[in-house]
Amino acid sequence: MPETATPATELTTQYLAQVTGDLERNMKEQERISAEIASLQEQLAAVQHDHTVLMNVQQALGLPQPPAQPATDTESATVPSPRQKTPAPRGRKQETRKATAPPKKTAAKKPQAKPADTAKPAQPTLVELIRRHLLELTEPRSAAEISAALGKAHPERQFADKVVRVTLEGLVAKSQAERTKQGRSVFYTAPKPAETPTVQARPADADH
Repeated sequence: MPETATPATELTTQYLAQVTGDLERNMKEQERISAEIASLQEQLAAVQHDHTVLMNVQQALGLPQPPAQPATDTESATVPSPRQKTPAPRGRKQETRKATAPPKKTAAKKPQAKPADTAKPAQPTLVELIRRHLLELTEPRSAAEISAALGKAHPERQFADKVVRVTLEGLVAKSQAERTKQGRSVFYTAPKPAETPTVQARPADADH
């Protein structure tokens, strides 16, 4: 009995050491993969933020967005390989053509007209929103203040301070907004209306 118990104890000890080592390696691998996932999530969030800023800049500059290509273009681009035709008997050639020809009545189908209610109204551009907001102001505002006000008025859209500042500078260049500087801060207002020249009335006795 003592002789058989000793090998069993050594075998159990070897298994225990191997399992312990495998567990340690497994835990280290989990920590490494978790760190990589966290780093990739941070990179994805940064890329998505840059994408939103670039889209806002594109909209502010009035650049046309590339149209999305329909899925049918890719299908039509791939031409199937021609099938090998087996020679048919001459007598049955006309019969097979008639059988395979599609009926003319069912080939042409009229597209169903979409209801007019499904059309979505066009949203105003960032330039239009900023011009309207400037006309409503009674005192100069900074780009950050204008961006925050637009965000409250239109919570469904995103307004980045950098994009709003670029748009305001574009309006200033087109004389559609005015810029004032107080210290290091820059404020924007709507352009002042042009003064109309006043016509001086002639004296009554000048005609005599």
